[in-house]
Amino acid sequence: MRLGLLLALLSAATFGTSGIFARSLLDAGWSAGSAVAVRVGLGAVLLAIPALIAMRGRWAALRRSAGPIGLFGLLAIAAAQVGYFNAVQRLPIGVALLLEYSGILLVVLWMWAVHGQRPVRLTVAGAVTALAGLALVLDLTSGARFDPLGVMWGLIAAVGLAGYFVLSARVDPELPSIALASGGMAVGAVLLFGLGAAGLLPMTFTFGQVTLAGLRVSWLVPIAGLAVVAATIAYVAGIGAARLLGASLSSFVGLTEVLFAVLFAWLFVDELPTALQLGGGVLIIGGIVLVRLGMDRAGPDSTERKAPLPSVEAAA
Repeated sequence: MRLGLLLALLSAATFGTSGIFARSLLDAGWSAGSAVAVRVGLGAVLLAIPALIAMRGRWAALRRSAGPIGLFGLLAIAAAQVGYFNAVQRLPIGVALLLEYSGILLVVLWMWAVHGQRPVRLTVAGAVTALAGLALVLDLTSGARFDPLGVMWGLIAAVGLAGYFVLSARVDPELPSIALASGGMAVGAVLLFGLGAAGLLPMTFTFGQVTLAGLRVSWLVPIAGLAVVAATIAYVAGIGAARLLGASLSSFVGLTEVLFAVLFAWLFVDELPTALQLGGGVLIIGGIVLVRLGMDRAGPDSTERKAPLPSVEAAA
């Protein structure tokens, strides 16, 4: 449990850095699609050799997991990111992010409908509390405009996010987490670049200096941050956390990504959180506690997690 929570928080924190890295590229003229595709493509390359080393003696697990890896790349990588960035084009960023994170409720509904894990009242209360806190952290305004197509893309991102947590927890326990992350990002990168080549996902690139945290640096610096910190470390830690904690709890701990994103924005781009956002953070933590208590009351989760991680490699 302790290792799972640490990995989940590490994943949330590293995912939370993506905003400051991406902003420097977007402000310099990069399109969102190009930043995402390069991020996951380089992440797959960086993890390729460690994944091959971790796969020694486990190639049968890789063959058995070909389908789940492809589905992970389609849902958790491509669908989640393409859906989110398309939603951002049509909706306020806060509304798009809230729609994406509604995927945690889809995780609870999936475990209930497919595996018969009916949520107890504490779990439901935790879900409502955490989402209410998330709405406060995002500081949504009453004047937000809604576009039906944008809402549809936001819900596609939510399905992708739910797929990330469910597939991470349900994949073959003999398949190292690092192999799932590398394979999933490779599939996602191929899909994203394919959409770009087909003209369905705008892709523009600029090469020169960008502004990151108030400093002028090479465009390679934020690219390295996105690929190493916000992709490689984030996905591997998140998959390991989902295997140790199960899909439901890891998805709720993942909500802390928003808190980390607010904190990093405050530290590096001088965007101070408001009192309302701080109150929302308290509600998110409270919601996670209620979910944990609800899971304890419901009893051991034997269907969500097949087995503990077979080795340290799988969590690394």
